[in-house]
Order: sequence, then C-alpha cells, then structure tokens
Amino acid sequence: MNAPRTRVQRRPVHGVLLLDKPLGLSSNQALQKAKWLLRAEKAGHTGTLDPLATGVLPLCFGAATKFSQLHLDADKIYVATARLGVKTATADAEGEVIAERPVHVTPEDLARVEAQFTGPIRQVPPMHSALKKDGKALYEYAREGIEIERAPRDVVIYRLSITRTDETALRIVASVSKGTYIRTLGEDIGEALGCGAHLTSLRRTATGGFGEAQCVTLEALEAMGEEERLAQLLPAESLVDGHSRVMLGNEDAARFLSGLRRRGSWADADEVAVFGIEPPAFLGTAHITANELIPGRLLNPIEIQQILLNAQQTEATP
Repeated sequence: MNAPRTRVQRRPVHGVLLLDKPLGLSSNQALQKAKWLLRAEKAGHTGTLDPLATGVLPLCFGAATKFSQLHLDADKIYVATARLGVKTATADAEGEVIAERPVHVTPEDLARVEAQFTGPIRQVPPMHSALKKDGKALYEYAREGIEIERAPRDVVIYRLSITRTDETALRIVASVSKGTYIRTLGEDIGEALGCGAHLTSLRRTATGGFGEAQCVTLEALEAMGEEERLAQLLPAESLVDGHSRVMLGNEDAARFLSGLRRRGSWADADEVAVFGIEPPAFLGTAHITANELIPGRLLNPIEIQQILLNAQQTEATP
C-alpha cells in the first residue's frame, strides 16, 4: 500500500533562480521540481530548453514572473556538438536517421561556412518545436507525420565559431538573437558543408546578462536547507538590470503603483526600471514620453511588502 503523499504548504516566493538545467528534463519539469523545493506559489520560466539541452535556465517566482518576457527576448550563447554525415528527423540525436553521406570537409570549408552563417540569416523553424499552428504545437503534428508549412524567420548570429574536434564532429559556439534554433543552425551548417549533420549535445552558457557560473543545479538545491535555497534567488529587478533607473518619492511611488502617470524632468526612454526611495523597493517598469513616466508592468503593494519582509528576515538570520 502506498504511503499518502505529503501536501506541500505553498508560500509567496519572489525572485529569479538561475538553474543549470540537467540533461533529460524538459524546462517545465525542471521548473516544477524547483517550485516544489522552494514551496513557491507561482512560477514560470523564460523560454524553453529541449530535454537534450543543458545550461542556463532563469526561473521566475512570484512578482518576477511579470518580467519573464524580457528574457524571452534576450540574446543567448550556446555551445553545441554536431555529428557530420548523418541527418536525423529532429536535427538532434533523438530523431531517426533519415540520410547518411560521406564527409569531406576542409579547413577552408569551415571558414567559408562560418562566414556564411555569421550576421543576419533566415531560418525555417523545425517541425519538432513548440511553435503553434491553430493552437497545436508543431511537434504534435510532426509526431502524427504531418508536415506544416513554416515561414522563414529573420535572426542574427552575432558571433560564430566552428571547429573540428574529430573526423565527423564539430564544435559550434554561437552568440545569437532571440528566436534562433541551434538545431536548425547545426543542420543548415551540415547542408552547407555538403554532408549533413545533427546535434549530439547542446548547452546554453548565457542568456541576457546571466551566465552559467551563476547557476545552481537541482541536485545542489535539493541538498540545501530551506533558507539556503531561498538565498539562491536573485531579486526580481535583476531581470531589468540593463534598464535606466527612475527613483520616486513616497507620494509619487504610491500614485505610480495605482497606475497613474507621473511628470518629471526625465528624458524619453522606451523602458526604465522604477524604484521607490523609502523604503528602497522595486516598483516595476515604465516608459517615458514627453517628460511623463507611463506605468508598464507593476508589482502590487502586497508583493512589495512580502519582498521587504523576506529581505528583513534574511538579514536577521545569523
């Protein structure tokens, strides 16, 4: 007879956990595990990594979920390994082999292809992706053997390094814009080399301003005590580190949080991070037009109180 499951008592948790996603778990499985370990009420991630991919996966909790879109749009860096001469249905090691060709690749070929795929390029999204058509993910159609026409996307490969590690393997390091599919990049590189290729490993080493050295693994998180787990969280405002800051006094802060525009001597800006002065607190984002601070995504007063209380408790913990 199975023992009854212990019900986890959820609590308000606010912040960003930089997780080193393990091999074999989906992004959502990793999120749910971390959410359970933190006993968090609300959580979301900032874009998916395939189960076969590892690396930097920012997880947002509580108030931080309001700003997760900012990292969906962030530039990213990946390190991948591709096997030459073998093409698969999914462009990675999970798919069945659909073509095999001999490999005759010279250093000049690698230099040519590296230049060809650096800069603005167009990609056709893979069928095995989470993109949706009529409310259904493309990978669901793919599993049914249905091919859906996909429009090419414009993406940017800022930096690309392709090196040979052995006769049939490449190491690919790519710094890319949002929306870039590294599996597709690896497959396209293989086609440009005339032999085909598929990815055998993929690791995200950075997204936005976050890097792999800042990350914690699920195993390490599991081994920690509760307070130590909470201490791994970065504040919600870490998601807006690149924004200019606007500071508001008490009266303006209260009005801003209620959704009212504020006037001041600020220069126009597409997006700014707004803070209250006393007590020091992150209030949300806004944009500035003609000296008006126009609210965007805002924390609510209860979230701000919980964040300040948690900070006080953390400081009081010896």
